[in-house]
Amino acid sequence: MSNLFAVDEPHPVTVEREHGESPFFLTCDHASNQIPESLGTLGLDRAELQRHIAWDIGAAAVSRQLAEQLDATLVLQNYSRLVIDCNRPLDSDQLIPHQSERTPIPGNQTLTPHEREQRHREIFLPYHEAITSLLDRRTTHQPTVFVALHSFTPVYLDEERPWHIGILFNDDRRIATPMLNLLRGEERLCVGENEPYRLDHNDYGIPVHGEERGILHVLIEIRQDLIASERGQNEWASRLARNLRKSFAAVQP
Repeated sequence: MSNLFAVDEPHPVTVEREHGESPFFLTCDHASNQIPESLGTLGLDRAELQRHIAWDIGAAAVSRQLAEQLDATLVLQNYSRLVIDCNRPLDSDQLIPHQSERTPIPGNQTLTPHEREQRHREIFLPYHEAITSLLDRRTTHQPTVFVALHSFTPVYLDEERPWHIGILFNDDRRIATPMLNLLRGEERLCVGENEPYRLDHNDYGIPVHGEERGILHVLIEIRQDLIASERGQNEWASRLARNLRKSFAAVQP
């Protein structure tokens, strides 16, 4: 059976601060725009792979700084969501997208069942199995707040998005409510409540690792132009660290 990756290519999963002692457990589903060498560029111009369609710009850097400030375990997925989107369920037509925004993805148009299963087996499963294993080890001895970190583009299909940050949740808003209140208390911030997206059946990380376990959880979206620079990444990591700590304290008995 052929492998998706060459022997010198990165593993699909990176775990940082595996033994972090804080209650926060961070994930970054769309940390990278890398494509396995065996897939070329999926038929796209290299410039297209620098766009938001391929990854969550700035999210990995913010996640790493946030993990450091909180002493939190962080799990990152190291290949482009155009190869396979690790925040989509297996029956989603966006799991391996034929098109992203207005851009067709040639390398995803005519996949065989084997090629789809290969991407699932070699990227999706190792990523989520790593998260599951790490959570299994910790929830017996320390409280856990599952935080999924993403970023969003300022304009999508010609529609401008005014929000600086979005706090996403479904039925469980234990962490989302204090986060919303705290962020709205900061000057000049436009805070989205389930904007520019909302959690639903087309998500995977929070429903599986947060909701099914019954642990505290929240999904955070930051607008990409605000975290494209090192200065913005530092600013937002510090803001999130401060407000996540306060939000967790607010829900303690």
